[in-house]
Order: sequence, then C-alpha cells, then structure tokens
Amino acid sequence: MSDLLSVFLCLLLLFKSVAPVTFRHHRYDDLVRTLYKVHNECPHITRVYSIGRSVKGRHLYVLEFSDHPGIHEPLEPEVKYVGNMHGDEVLGRELLLQLSEFLCEQSRSLNQRVVRLLQDTRIHILPSMNPDGYELAAAQGSNRSEFGDRLVGRNNAHEVDLNRNFPDLNTYIYYNEKNGGPNHHLPLPDNWKSQVEPETQAVIQWIRSINFVLSANLHGGAVVANYPYDKSLEHRFRGFRSTNTPTPDDKLFQKLAKIYSYAHGWMHRGWNCGDYFPDGITNGASWYSLSKGMQDFNYLHTNCFEITLELSCNKFPPQEELQREWLGNREALIQFLEQVHHGIKGMVLDENYNVLAGAVISVEGINHDVTSGDHGDYFRLLLPGTYTVTATVPGFDPETVTVTVGPAEPTLVNFQLQRSIPQAPTVRRTPSGGQGGRAKVQSRAARKDAAEMRETRRLQRGPA
Repeated sequence: MSDLLSVFLCLLLLFKSVAPVTFRHHRYDDLVRTLYKVHNECPHITRVYSIGRSVKGRHLYVLEFSDHPGIHEPLEPEVKYVGNMHGDEVLGRELLLQLSEFLCEQSRSLNQRVVRLLQDTRIHILPSMNPDGYELAAAQGSNRSEFGDRLVGRNNAHEVDLNRNFPDLNTYIYYNEKNGGPNHHLPLPDNWKSQVEPETQAVIQWIRSINFVLSANLHGGAVVANYPYDKSLEHRFRGFRSTNTPTPDDKLFQKLAKIYSYAHGWMHRGWNCGDYFPDGITNGASWYSLSKGMQDFNYLHTNCFEITLELSCNKFPPQEELQREWLGNREALIQFLEQVHHGIKGMVLDENYNVLAGAVISVEGINHDVTSGDHGDYFRLLLPGTYTVTATVPGFDPETVTVTVGPAEPTLVNFQLQRSIPQAPTVRRTPSGGQGGRAKVQSRAARKDAAEMRETRRLQRGPA
C-alpha cells in the first residue's frame, strides 16, 4: 500500500510540475509572461531574446529551443516559425504559444520524439511579428467591420502591410533566369533600411544573422499551405487567377506543403473557406500575385526555404475554438520541424581542416545554390534521389561528388578543398627584328665578333 501511495504522489508531483495548456487569447503583456514562464520551467533548453522593436516600442520576442540555447552547433540545422505578421490574423500567434508550452512539457516528460528533435535542431519561435497591429485588433473584440472578417490591425502602426514591405528581389531573379546571373543570395539595395518598417528591418537582420534552413509563416483567412514564388511573372490583383510561378525547387516545396497539409486535421481535404485547393496546397502566384513578400525574400536572399500557412477561415477565432485548432495543427507543426532533417548536409574545409564559410553548394539540374555558414557547415534540402553536387570557393579547386539521398536522415557529404596552384608566369618574347631581349643578345654577339677580328688583324701586322 505504501508503494502505491508513493507512486501516486510521484505522479501527482509530475502532473503539477507540467504547465497547464491555456486556450485563450494573449495580449502583449500576457504573451511576454507566457514566454518567460516557459523559459523558467525549461531553462536548460530555452532562451528568450528580442530581435528588435515595433513602431510603438514593443519587443519582438523569440523563444528558442535547443539542447545548447544561444549556440549554433555545427551540422545542427536552424528552423523558425513566425506568427501574427498581420495583426488581425491571430491563430498562428496562439498556436505558437501552445507549441512552446507543448515542447517544454514533452521534454520534461522525456517524450523521446521531442527530446531528439531538441537535441538535433535549433528551433526559433517568433509568436508575433506585429504586436502593435494585434493590440488594435484585440481591442476591437468581436465587433466586425462591414467587410465581415476583416478586422482593424492587419497593418503595423504606420499602416503598412508587413508582407508587402520586403525588398523586391523577384524582379532580379526573373531577369537573371532569362539572361544569366546569380541564382541565390541576391544583394539588397544600398538604401534598403530606409524602405522598410522597423518590424521588417528586425526580421531581415535576424535572418541574415542566423543560417536558417527551414521556416513557416503562419497566417489566417484561408486554410491552405502556400509555397513560393508568391509573385507572378504577370502581376495581377487578388481575385484573378494568375500564372503559376514555380521556383527551381518546386517539387521540394510541394512536398513540404503536403507534409503540413496531410498532417493537419482537415487542410488536405481541399474544400475550406469557400475555396478549393487540391491536396490543401497552392503555389502562391497561382493563387494571387503578392509582391515584396517575406516567403520569396527568404528563398532569394538567404539559405532558408519558407512556406506560408493559412490556418483558419476566421482570422480572429473565438477562444472556445482554440483547443480544436490546436489539436488540428499540433502534429503538423511537429512534422514540419522534422523536415529540416532531409537532403544533404556537411562541412566545407580546406586542406588544413580550417572551415570555409560562404562556400557555394550547387546541385546539378537545380538552378538554386546554397552557401556554407560561418561555421563551415551547409544544409541542402533535397528529395530522395541521386544528385551531382559541387562545392566552390574562390582560390580553391572545386570538388564534385555524386550522392544518393534517402527518404529518412540527411546524407552527410563533407568537402575538403585544395588551394589552387597558381600558374607559372609566361615569359613574353619579342619577335625577331624587334627591340626586345633577342635583339640585345644579337647585338652582344656582333660586338664580340668585331673584337675578335680586330685582335686577329693586330697579330697579323706584328709588333709596332
């Protein structure tokens, strides 16, 4: 009896130690408290940090999960979730808070799937990119505008749509695809900071500072997984079907979108919110063309593959629907994180085992390269198959390998590049009859012959 009582008391303490999942909307102060509550309950696997401030000075807080928070471990990929980019689209914000509590709880409960995920992955969660807009939307409450579901607070405090505020790199890539030019890491305009909002600038600096591999941006107003490109070659307004505009990684992006859609409770059915999307996925430009969006920017300026998740017909669902939405998205959120562990990864080193940052990793047949990070490691998401992969660094001989990618763990492919041997300088000679070195040699020989003839004549004449 005492043993049973002991077990019961241990279970009671375990359940009391696990933070309860709270299905409610979180205003800014409540959101910050929740992030720090999760951190305090799981201090060894979490870190809270700010990437910047909104127009009104609210911090853009990120909660990081890792077995070594704050440290990039070579060959451990980085992944991120971004929510609430549009302030009135709030489900993503709440789902990411629920996910944060869930990862903490399951880690403490020694759920091996979660423990392994946190050991092998560095996860960054930004629940709200637009806290100013959210506060306006939340203050309105249940009062709907004349447009029905459209709430005040979509834009930031400057009334700018943050998902139309990133530098337009699509124009450059479409030109380069026709005329030749870089296919990755397109440069930003010199004055880009003056063209974007504080929230956008903070995110750009964030994704430039961390070598993210995979990402999802959580929205509302539809139920579909949307993949790049978002901007059509022929820009049209929403409501008109425009041209499908695929990236060089189109099949991979479709696979990532389907992973989320089919793990979701109902997204894969296709019929949602009065629209139909086969398999619950769509190419962004095929749905409607969007210029200066965050998803395309990630793909064109960094190593990050990002998709956009539209998660609810109602942009601001009532609290009583949050539990159902969480149960419908929980498995999909975990499965999507696990997709970062596919394709190939490895180190790029020189002959002395020094890391080579910025090495270009090219895959034959896919016109989109990635680069190694500051620690010399690279990550290239790929579907199962056989590929020819080349690593290139200026001043080194390129190295090419053939690799087979399986459906499970990423294939480790390391490169050790040899420094290029400079060519010996070529001696330029002036043609015969010129004024160069050969003419000087001939002149010296002629003078020698003349001296010998004078000496012979002197001897023939005898002493004076």
